[in-house]
Amino acid sequence: MSEINVVPYIDVMLVLLVIFIITAPLLTQGVKVELPQAASEPLPRQDKEPLVVTVDQEGNFFLNVGENSDHSISTDTLLARASAVLRRNPGIPVLVRGDRKVPYGEVVRAMSLLQQAGAPSVGLMTETPPSARKR
Repeated sequence: MSEINVVPYIDVMLVLLVIFIITAPLLTQGVKVELPQAASEPLPRQDKEPLVVTVDQEGNFFLNVGENSDHSISTDTLLARASAVLRRNPGIPVLVRGDRKVPYGEVVRAMSLLQQAGAPSVGLMTETPPSARKR
């Protein structure tokens, strides 16, 4: 009686399993964001003023640190200043304030730069809709 030898099939399956285990983490890319599960509420009051990066309609970056917080800065300057602030104040909250007309990619770029600078998490600032304010 002839039987099918399944050993080669098991070897192939193990090789495929190893390939999938190695490549699966490489396929996941992106910026870590914790999305709210309900309507957003104001952040609790903290002693430390948050580090806020503003992205205007044209995609220019502004940082609320220093004397010239109303002047746009380059991505290299943003990275350097945010790194310095985060090294000095490791527990400081980090927020991105993006104009509603700015392309989504610019906001993601700001979040990515902040994570490169050492921010453990980055929040998004929003405005409360008028209908929610009346409640």
